[in-house]
Amino acid sequence: MTTRVLPVHETTFGRRSLAALATPGGGVFLLVIALLLAIMVSNPSFADGNTLIRFAGRTAPIAIAAMGQYFVIVSGEFDLSMGAVIAAQVVLAGNVIGQDEANILPGLLLMFVVGALIGLVNGLATTLLRVPSFIVTLGMMLSLTGLVRYVTGGAATGNPSDRFREIGRGGIQDVPLVGTIPYPLIVLIAAGAFAVWLMRRPYGRTLIAAGDNPEAARFSGTPLWWTKTRAFMISSLSATVAGILLVGYAGVHPSVGSGYEFAAITAVVLGGVVLGGGRGWVLSAAAGAFALELLFVLLNSLGIESTWRDTVQGLIIIVAVALAGRAWQGAVRRRPSVTSPPTPPQPATGDTTGEN
Repeated sequence: MTTRVLPVHETTFGRRSLAALATPGGGVFLLVIALLLAIMVSNPSFADGNTLIRFAGRTAPIAIAAMGQYFVIVSGEFDLSMGAVIAAQVVLAGNVIGQDEANILPGLLLMFVVGALIGLVNGLATTLLRVPSFIVTLGMMLSLTGLVRYVTGGAATGNPSDRFREIGRGGIQDVPLVGTIPYPLIVLIAAGAFAVWLMRRPYGRTLIAAGDNPEAARFSGTPLWWTKTRAFMISSLSATVAGILLVGYAGVHPSVGSGYEFAAITAVVLGGVVLGGGRGWVLSAAAGAFALELLFVLLNSLGIESTWRDTVQGLIIIVAVALAGRAWQGAVRRRPSVTSPPTPPQPATGDTTGEN
């Protein structure tokens, strides 16, 4: 009697779920739950529905930025310009929109156009000029930072209307149990749904292939340079969305968005996405952002000074990158495959060449 190994699509939902949780991309969700429970033990008031929903709203901008960074990292590249893009968009909103509510829609359109153009430049310089993305986006970060400082003089300038700022600090009122559902959380859910849909499309599969095996991805029919360039555009647009939300409660200052590129990268690797590309899930990047912020809340509740924040981020990057690479390799080796039924033994009557 022979046994047959079931292919992945024939295994039960429970087995697939357990297999997913065993990967770094699934393990980050368990980490979020563990951190949440630890915070509730050290600070029981954090379990209040209103507190949890406000925390989710505050974390939404970094989670959106992390999902944008995911598209670049999973393709095998980096985007170090996210924080500078956020700062530039915040200053742009403060000076273009101002107190005139009639400028809100044109201002938003301009911000998205600027974000797309920045991503386009990053992508084309990386793919067509073949300059490493680390250098391209570092140069873009320095250029935008210098431009913002020149325009603002290093101080807060401009003040967008309260109606525009409501996008980042407002919400749906009088919701049972939670009180208010912040608009940033709604934007995060919409962005997450779009990101999942996009990664399930041929573009998403080609993007992962570009990070995993660029040579094989060239045969997909889609130019590899355009696939990666769109990833940079998505990253800059996600930074634009994060900037719009940050204006709501952080105000207009050239320092807004500072360090966001490193926070986004930390969230992505904490979510199990492999630096170098080819492995990882987009929602795990968002979960990594929540895990990172929950970790900082836990450290704060334990009385650890916030000056340790950068040190913690650096250690997380080193440890998470090392563990994620090994874990994904192990998951690939353990992945079940379709096996054909064993062939019945043939009588030993010699082979077709007539040799015994």
